[in-house]
Amino acid sequence: MRKKRNATKVLDTSITYVVLIAVSFIFLFPCLWLILASFSKSGTIYSFEGFFPKEYSLINFKRLFTDTTLYNYPKWFLNTLFVAAGSCILGTFLVILTAYTMSRFEFKARKPMMKTTMVLGMFPSFMGMIAVYLLMTQFNLINHLWGLILIYSAGAPMGYLTQKGFFDTIPKAIDEAARIDGATNFQVFTKINLPLSKPIIVYTALTSFTWPWSDFILPKLLLKEKDLYTVAVGLMNLDETEFARFAAGSVFIAVPIVILYFFLVKDMVNGMAQGAVKG
Repeated sequence: MRKKRNATKVLDTSITYVVLIAVSFIFLFPCLWLILASFSKSGTIYSFEGFFPKEYSLINFKRLFTDTTLYNYPKWFLNTLFVAAGSCILGTFLVILTAYTMSRFEFKARKPMMKTTMVLGMFPSFMGMIAVYLLMTQFNLINHLWGLILIYSAGAPMGYLTQKGFFDTIPKAIDEAARIDGATNFQVFTKINLPLSKPIIVYTALTSFTWPWSDFILPKLLLKEKDLYTVAVGLMNLDETEFARFAAGSVFIAVPIVILYFFLVKDMVNGMAQGAVKG
């Protein structure tokens, strides 16, 4: 009987690993193919043998930063970095303030606001693209990178629930003790709660950075001049014979996010896990 159970357990474990390996390969293959395509010597997808290039070279990465007459990738990269960094700083600030307010203060409109944001969060963001475009036109923010930063930052507080959940896990008794000692609400926030909130701040900053870093819809809608393109928009405007350059640009733009992830993954996971404890 015991041998039968062990055999069943081994079979179950083996099937689980086979399924996980198969799923991992399905997700890994497109990434591997894109990386190999970025090293294609011919530069065009039409010269591939099946899925993979015939010859490999670093020429595409060199052209990416030197051949900027038609496709100014370095400029697009700097534009993307500016938008992502600005959105990260401003968006993180607004999300943390919103989450802290909802977690720590009681006021009449608190629960209705929470319910409203939850309902609005069910609708896809692209439903408001026409309204956003009209607003940006009225404020003369078309073809302005700051317009993108304002939109990303203004929309960021809508996703405050994870951050609120994190602040809910910090005992309110700490705040009350500080107030008895004469601390103001601002001091309680900056000197007590913020130092305890490093994991959720890191999580918020990383998510606020990655969204504009890879977004295509908003930049395509609001940026009409080629020199103002972000990387996502610029790469989509490459000629079909420039597929290897497209692949090289896609690989390079992923490097900063991967580096940030590996450096911050511990704090990010902690913040996300603790923020999911309470709603």
